[in-house]
Amino acid sequence: MSESSQRPPGFAYGPLKGSSSNVLNCEGVSLPQLADRFGTPLYVYSAEMIRERVSAFNIAFRGIEHTICYSVKANSNLSILRLLARLGCGFDVVSGGELQRVLRADRKSAKKVAFSGVGKTIPEIEAALKANILLFNVESASELEALATGAAKLKRKARIAFRVNPDVPADTHPYISTGLHKHKFGVPITEARKLYTHAASLPYLQVAGISVHIGSQITDFAPFGIAMERVADLVRQLRKDGHTIEYVDAGGGLGIDYKAHSERSFPAVAASYAREISKPLSKLHVKLLLEPGRSIIGPAGILLTRVLYRKTNGDKKFVIVDAAMNDLIRPSLYQAEHQIVPVKAGDKTPQVIDIVGPVCESGDFFARGRELPHVEEGDLLAILDAGAYGMALASNYNSRPRPAEVLVDGKSAKLIRRRETIADLLRSEL
Repeated sequence: MSESSQRPPGFAYGPLKGSSSNVLNCEGVSLPQLADRFGTPLYVYSAEMIRERVSAFNIAFRGIEHTICYSVKANSNLSILRLLARLGCGFDVVSGGELQRVLRADRKSAKKVAFSGVGKTIPEIEAALKANILLFNVESASELEALATGAAKLKRKARIAFRVNPDVPADTHPYISTGLHKHKFGVPITEARKLYTHAASLPYLQVAGISVHIGSQITDFAPFGIAMERVADLVRQLRKDGHTIEYVDAGGGLGIDYKAHSERSFPAVAASYAREISKPLSKLHVKLLLEPGRSIIGPAGILLTRVLYRKTNGDKKFVIVDAAMNDLIRPSLYQAEHQIVPVKAGDKTPQVIDIVGPVCESGDFFARGRELPHVEEGDLLAILDAGAYGMALASNYNSRPRPAEVLVDGKSAKLIRRRETIADLLRSEL
């Protein structure tokens, strides 16, 4: 793995101090040093890569008033949220727990929070009203009534946008496609005008925008443009109906290349994405909300794991590592193919192997039939692009404690989540 335009300055090979070996580094810190200090499995994040990705988005969208509302569900660690808040980001939340994380990280960020999600509860709605968030993205007529009741009870004004479903297909995994009528998300765009008229009649509700999100891990920019054209038409219709439409929440969904990193730089990717989003909105004078998550934090994180055993079953060769599907479920759940590289560089003969974990499931794998340079028991492997939906989806399956997390900033490595213990797992049980 070489340092390319896709991933500077986060992860690159370099000499290990006091040794002739070339090892994978995160910024100015070697991964073997982090493994020795914090143990494995271990999530490691690059602060500088997060900064570069946020900067690329802001430059790409500089022609339109916008706010980056980072999608908290991608990775909700408090230290990462604090870093993003310092960079001027707002936040997209989908639960009361995520809202509380944002408020803990930076209470002032509440004014830049968009609350999405199809099943907001009354306590969650009331907490968001008390925090005076920027926008509720309403997903059904029933939710609108619940929000109206909660706002009236607290005598708090609620700014709303309906999340409209534009019926735009996106080439992504079916579990993370959200923009078709068959999906549970949003209201049909054809019914939006009637819903907006009703919303405008309700006390304590303020019609303020339109929201749309067609899915995640989308690498073809055209569906974004098609969806925004339909949203732009709706903006014009609603304004003719007398509604004030100040915000357009374009959602997130911009994907990353998990399998192999191209020579195309992320700023160029962000610029192409921005053109598709911005062009239909160019003369509407709206404030654009963006909800990137994976494209900011995904490539900024790796899962560091150590080889426990090598094993051969007939013609099949296995490398068993100390990380498992409970630590990173994406390969099992989404058939995701993360690049996996040895932490110590070398020219050993490649072998075709399965990289698997200790969990008692045949679905506990990180790669099948993958060609990888020969590794020995005790060697370290890095599973790349694991910053998004890695720790966020981690579980305690098989009563396995979740990994620690470390944030590297230059030559500094900070523990931002301690490793769980068995005592932590048992503490809340009676």
